[in-house]
Amino acid sequence: MKTHNRKFYVLTGIIIFTLLIASMCVYIIMPRGHTLKIEKNHGLFEIVEDGDIICRLGNRLWSEIFSGLSVTDKRFSHIGIIRIHNDIVSVIHAEGSTGYGTDYVSEVSLDDFLQVARRIGIFRTINVNGNEISHIALEYVGIPFDWDFDLEDGSRLYCTELLYVILKRIKPEIQLNTVYYKRWGIDIIPLEAVSNSEYFSEVYYIDEIK
Repeated sequence: MKTHNRKFYVLTGIIIFTLLIASMCVYIIMPRGHTLKIEKNHGLFEIVEDGDIICRLGNRLWSEIFSGLSVTDKRFSHIGIIRIHNDIVSVIHAEGSTGYGTDYVSEVSLDDFLQVARRIGIFRTINVNGNEISHIALEYVGIPFDWDFDLEDGSRLYCTELLYVILKRIKPEIQLNTVYYKRWGIDIIPLEAVSNSEYFSEVYYIDEIK
């Protein structure tokens, strides 16, 4: 009888644990807020230039965490690099969405990049050739996403780190500010290193539709 009770409690514990994990996964991926509906004839498509930096606020829990890392400008949670080739607008970005070892720097259409966006900002580098930025960015497509957020390890990259290594190749004197993330004990380049920086000018901004 005791053996049956023990098996019952173990099975119940496993079920409860599984349900908790499933609930957490649903909570993390559950959309938050309204996403933008930007049509082809919207001003964004006319304003972007090759090598522009596109910032967005996503609609997932991770978006809230990463936007919260910024101190002075918490509008955005992710960035990418605009590439315009043969009149096709795409975005090169490093995004972690599925898990360690399965995410890479990728090139996606601008439409795909905007699908989860609640807010968009376009920033243009000052005194840096945008064409050079997008050209170098292509070299990093396929590089694994840096889940350790280690700025010393160039073999893996997260979103702002991708821009950081590119700018360092073009102009080593450029500095992107970092913040110390106490929970992980590491320095991270926040989104405001772009949106609130002397090296970039904001040329476009649109907020979520309430």
